[in-house]
Amino acid sequence: MKNMILFGPPGSGKGTQAVKLAEHYNLLHLSTGDMFRYEIKNNTPLGQRAKSYMDKGELVPDEITIEMLKERVERAKDVNGIIFDGFPRTVAQAEALDQMLEEISGPIKALLLLDVPDEEIVKRILLRGETSGRKDDLDEEIIRNRIEVFNRETTPVYDYYDQKNIAFKVDGVGSVDEIFRRICRTLDQL
Repeated sequence: MKNMILFGPPGSGKGTQAVKLAEHYNLLHLSTGDMFRYEIKNNTPLGQRAKSYMDKGELVPDEITIEMLKERVERAKDVNGIIFDGFPRTVAQAEALDQMLEEISGPIKALLLLDVPDEEIVKRILLRGETSGRKDDLDEEIIRNRIEVFNRETTPVYDYYDQKNIAFKVDGVGSVDEIFRRICRTLDQL
């Protein structure tokens, strides 16, 4: 299987590109945010456990997130691989993901970082905020804090996969189609 991670700060275009890549390469697109919303909405046992943390404003423990991912990966049929969107966010999550995938479907083949300058991210999120309905998308201070948190806490995941020689930076500035073509060129060379 072609398992990969689409990686980047908030507003880098991960979700948009993940949908296009899933369709183009016949991949299962897994977004942990979408998974949490689905499990909670359908009141599954995992959803109930996740909600108990979220209701207290706490992060959902990695074990629950990995358990949700494992269920989805095990159910994946007739796909060429999986594209993880927004996960892993820490090295501990990356290690847990690698271990889980080794047991089920094979390792991560590539981590693709959508490389976008901070100022471009701020512009994109402020623009998105005009239609997203999310108050945090309209507050530049919150946006800059989210970028800082990503740079401080999540960037080590890139380094973790770079040590395995499977991390690649892709220029994330340009039209959706231009960025998509760059990503495809990178993947097709692997």
